[in-house]
Amino acid sequence: MSENDRFLSDIGKTNQRFISNNQVINNPRRNPMKTALIVIDVQESFAHRPYFSEINLPIYLQHQNALIAGCISQGIPIVRVFHVEGEKVASNPFALESGKIRALQGLADFDAAHTVHKSRHSALVGTGLDVWLTQQGIQKLIISGIRTEQCCETTTRHASDLGWQVEYVTDATLTFDMQNADGSPLSAADIKTRTATVLDRRFARVCTVAQALASA
Repeated sequence: MSENDRFLSDIGKTNQRFISNNQVINNPRRNPMKTALIVIDVQESFAHRPYFSEINLPIYLQHQNALIAGCISQGIPIVRVFHVEGEKVASNPFALESGKIRALQGLADFDAAHTVHKSRHSALVGTGLDVWLTQQGIQKLIISGIRTEQCCETTTRHASDLGWQVEYVTDATLTFDMQNADGSPLSAADIKTRTATVLDRRFARVCTVAQALASA
Protein backbone atom coordinates (compact mmCIF):
# COMPACT_ATOMS: atom_id res chain seq x y z
CA MET A 1 0.00 0.00 0.00
CA SER A 2 1.39 3.39 -1.00
CA GLU A 3 1.88 6.30 1.40
CA ASN A 4 -1.09 8.10 -0.17
CA ASP A 5 -3.32 5.01 0.04
CA ARG A 6 -2.42 4.59 3.73
CA PHE A 7 -3.24 8.24 4.31
CA LEU A 8 -6.62 7.91 2.57
CA SER A 9 -7.33 4.76 4.57
CA ASP A 10 -6.61 6.62 7.79
CA ILE A 11 -8.87 9.45 6.68
CA GLY A 12 -11.63 6.94 5.96
CA LYS A 13 -11.27 5.29 9.37
CA THR A 14 -11.60 8.61 11.15
CA ASN A 15 -14.15 10.27 8.91
CA GLN A 16 -16.51 10.72 11.85
CA ARG A 17 -14.06 13.30 13.10
CA PHE A 18 -14.46 15.35 9.95
CA ILE A 19 -17.64 14.34 8.17
CA SER A 20 -21.08 13.77 9.65
CA ASN A 21 -24.12 13.47 7.41
CA ASN A 22 -21.98 14.65 4.49
CA GLN A 23 -20.88 17.74 6.41
CA VAL A 24 -17.29 18.54 7.31
CA ILE A 25 -16.76 19.68 10.88
CA ASN A 26 -14.45 22.63 11.27
CA ASN A 27 -11.53 22.03 13.64
CA PRO A 28 -9.20 24.94 12.81
CA ARG A 29 -5.51 24.94 13.62
CA ARG A 30 -2.87 27.46 12.72
CA ASN A 31 -1.80 27.85 9.11
CA PRO A 32 1.83 28.99 9.38
CA MET A 33 2.61 28.66 5.66
CA LYS A 34 -0.39 30.83 4.66
CA THR A 35 -1.73 28.21 2.30
CA ALA A 36 -5.16 28.14 0.65
CA LEU A 37 -6.99 25.24 -0.99
CA ILE A 38 -8.72 26.15 -4.26
CA VAL A 39 -11.68 23.91 -5.17
CA ILE A 40 -12.37 24.66 -8.82
CA ASP A 41 -15.71 24.07 -10.57
CA VAL A 42 -16.84 21.04 -8.57
CA GLN A 43 -20.42 21.73 -9.55
CA GLU A 44 -23.56 19.98 -10.73
CA SER A 45 -23.27 21.67 -14.13
CA PHE A 46 -20.91 18.96 -15.39
CA ALA A 47 -23.38 16.17 -14.66
CA HIS A 48 -25.58 17.68 -17.37
CA ARG A 49 -22.96 17.66 -20.11
CA PRO A 50 -22.90 14.79 -22.66
CA TYR A 51 -19.25 13.97 -21.96
CA PHE A 52 -19.79 13.52 -18.22
CA SER A 53 -18.91 10.08 -16.88
CA GLU A 54 -19.10 8.65 -13.37
CA ILE A 55 -16.38 6.06 -14.01
CA ASN A 56 -13.66 8.00 -12.19
CA LEU A 57 -15.98 10.02 -9.97
CA PRO A 58 -15.89 7.90 -6.76
CA ILE A 59 -12.09 7.79 -6.48
CA TYR A 60 -11.86 11.49 -7.36
CA LEU A 61 -14.37 12.39 -4.63
CA GLN A 62 -12.48 10.21 -2.14
CA HIS A 63 -9.31 12.22 -2.76
CA GLN A 64 -11.05 15.59 -3.00
CA ASN A 65 -12.98 15.06 0.23
CA ALA A 66 -9.86 13.85 2.04
CA LEU A 67 -8.06 16.99 0.91
CA ILE A 68 -10.93 19.18 2.14
CA ALA A 69 -11.07 17.37 5.49
CA GLY A 70 -7.32 17.65 5.95
CA CYS A 71 -7.32 21.37 5.15
CA ILE A 72 -10.13 22.02 7.62
CA SER A 73 -8.22 20.08 10.29
CA GLN A 74 -5.13 22.22 9.68
CA GLY A 75 -6.99 25.52 9.55
CA ILE A 76 -6.27 26.06 5.86
CA PRO A 77 -8.85 28.35 4.21
CA ILE A 78 -10.79 26.87 1.31
CA VAL A 79 -11.81 28.91 -1.73
CA ARG A 80 -14.77 27.69 -3.76
CA VAL A 81 -14.81 28.55 -7.47
CA PHE A 82 -17.88 28.16 -9.67
CA HIS A 83 -17.86 28.47 -13.46
CA VAL A 84 -20.69 30.62 -14.83
CA GLU A 85 -20.98 31.42 -18.52
CA GLY A 86 -23.19 31.29 -21.56
CA GLU A 87 -26.81 32.14 -22.21
CA LYS A 88 -28.72 33.09 -19.07
CA VAL A 89 -31.42 30.46 -19.45
CA ALA A 90 -32.50 27.46 -17.38
CA SER A 91 -31.44 25.03 -20.13
CA ASN A 92 -27.78 26.09 -19.81
CA PRO A 93 -26.30 24.16 -16.86
CA PHE A 94 -23.53 26.76 -16.48
CA ALA A 95 -26.04 29.59 -16.01
CA LEU A 96 -27.26 30.64 -12.58
CA GLU A 97 -30.79 30.34 -13.94
CA SER A 98 -30.35 26.56 -14.28
CA GLY A 99 -29.99 25.97 -10.55
CA LYS A 100 -26.96 23.78 -11.33
CA ILE A 101 -24.35 26.23 -10.01
CA ARG A 102 -24.05 24.32 -6.76
CA ALA A 103 -21.73 21.73 -5.27
CA LEU A 104 -21.52 18.43 -7.15
CA GLN A 105 -23.37 15.66 -5.37
CA GLY A 106 -20.95 13.72 -3.18
CA LEU A 107 -18.63 16.64 -2.48
CA ALA A 108 -18.11 17.12 1.24
CA ASP A 109 -19.80 20.23 2.59
CA PHE A 110 -17.53 22.98 3.87
CA ASP A 111 -17.66 26.63 4.83
CA ALA A 112 -15.78 28.46 2.11
CA ALA A 113 -13.53 31.29 3.24
CA HIS A 114 -14.23 32.92 -0.11
CA THR A 115 -16.38 32.10 -3.15
CA VAL A 116 -15.99 33.44 -6.68
CA HIS A 117 -17.76 33.01 -10.00
CA LYS A 118 -15.53 32.88 -13.06
CA SER A 119 -16.22 32.93 -16.78
CA ARG A 120 -12.72 32.11 -18.03
CA HIS A 121 -10.50 29.06 -17.59
CA SER A 122 -8.31 30.71 -14.97
CA ALA A 123 -9.90 31.34 -11.59
CA LEU A 124 -7.69 34.42 -11.38
CA VAL A 125 -9.22 36.25 -14.37
CA GLY A 126 -11.99 38.73 -13.68
CA THR A 127 -12.85 37.34 -10.24
CA GLY A 128 -10.81 39.47 -7.86
CA LEU A 129 -9.44 36.25 -6.37
CA ASP A 130 -5.87 37.46 -6.82
CA VAL A 131 -6.67 40.54 -4.74
CA TRP A 132 -8.31 38.49 -1.99
CA LEU A 133 -5.40 36.05 -1.81
CA THR A 134 -2.93 38.91 -1.58
CA GLN A 135 -4.96 40.63 1.14
CA GLN A 136 -4.99 37.39 3.14
CA GLY A 137 -1.23 37.00 2.82
CA ILE A 138 -1.60 33.67 1.01
CA GLN A 139 1.72 32.42 -0.34
CA LYS A 140 0.87 28.89 -1.47
CA LEU A 141 -2.11 27.47 -3.39
CA ILE A 142 -3.28 23.87 -3.43
CA ILE A 143 -5.16 23.27 -6.69
CA SER A 144 -7.97 20.75 -7.03
CA GLY A 145 -11.24 20.32 -8.91
CA ILE A 146 -12.67 19.91 -12.43
CA ARG A 147 -11.32 19.69 -15.13
CA THR A 148 -7.73 18.51 -14.82
CA GLU A 149 -6.36 19.91 -18.07
CA GLN A 150 -8.60 22.93 -18.42
CA CYS A 151 -9.47 25.18 -15.49
CA CYS A 152 -7.22 23.42 -12.97
CA GLU A 153 -4.17 23.48 -15.24
CA THR A 154 -4.84 27.01 -16.48
CA THR A 155 -5.26 28.37 -12.95
CA THR A 156 -2.04 26.62 -11.94
CA ARG A 157 -0.02 28.17 -14.75
CA HIS A 158 -1.52 31.61 -14.13
CA ALA A 159 -0.92 31.45 -10.37
CA SER A 160 2.68 30.36 -10.88
CA ASP A 161 3.37 33.22 -13.28
CA LEU A 162 1.90 35.65 -10.75
CA GLY A 163 4.33 34.41 -8.11
CA TRP A 164 2.37 31.95 -5.98
CA GLN A 165 3.87 28.64 -4.95
CA VAL A 166 1.52 25.97 -6.29
CA GLU A 167 0.81 22.40 -5.24
CA TYR A 168 -1.14 20.52 -7.93
CA VAL A 169 -2.94 17.50 -6.50
CA THR A 170 -3.64 15.41 -9.59
CA ASP A 171 -5.62 12.77 -7.68
CA ALA A 172 -7.98 15.52 -6.47
CA THR A 173 -8.78 16.59 -10.02
CA LEU A 174 -11.28 15.06 -12.42
CA THR A 175 -11.56 15.03 -16.18
CA PHE A 176 -13.23 13.00 -18.90
CA ASP A 177 -12.32 11.06 -22.04
CA MET A 178 -11.80 13.12 -25.20
CA GLN A 179 -10.94 12.54 -28.85
CA ASN A 180 -7.80 13.55 -30.68
CA ALA A 181 -8.12 15.57 -33.89
CA ASP A 182 -7.83 12.36 -35.93
CA GLY A 183 -10.73 10.80 -34.05
CA SER A 184 -8.61 8.46 -31.95
CA PRO A 185 -9.50 8.21 -28.25
CA LEU A 186 -7.73 10.23 -25.60
CA SER A 187 -8.44 8.74 -22.20
CA ALA A 188 -8.93 10.71 -19.01
CA ALA A 189 -5.98 8.82 -17.52
CA ASP A 190 -3.70 9.91 -20.37
CA ILE A 191 -4.89 13.50 -20.02
CA LYS A 192 -4.04 13.47 -16.31
CA THR A 193 -0.60 11.98 -16.99
CA ARG A 194 0.13 14.60 -19.63
CA THR A 195 -1.02 17.45 -17.37
CA ALA A 196 1.10 16.25 -14.45
CA THR A 197 4.13 15.92 -16.73
CA VAL A 198 3.96 19.42 -18.18
CA LEU A 199 3.21 21.13 -14.86
CA ASP A 200 5.61 19.37 -12.49
CA ARG A 201 8.70 21.40 -11.52
CA ARG A 202 7.77 24.03 -14.10
CA PHE A 203 4.57 25.57 -12.79
CA ALA A 204 3.86 23.50 -9.68
CA ARG A 205 4.85 20.62 -7.49
CA VAL A 206 2.63 17.74 -8.55
CA CYS A 207 1.80 15.79 -5.42
CA THR A 208 -0.61 13.52 -3.57
CA VAL A 209 -3.18 14.54 -1.00
CA ALA A 210 -0.90 13.40 1.81
CA GLN A 211 2.08 15.30 0.43
CA ALA A 212 0.10 18.51 -0.03
CA LEU A 213 -1.18 18.42 3.54
CA ALA A 214 2.20 17.51 4.98
CA SER A 215 3.86 20.54 3.40
CA ALA A 216 1.03 23.04 3.92
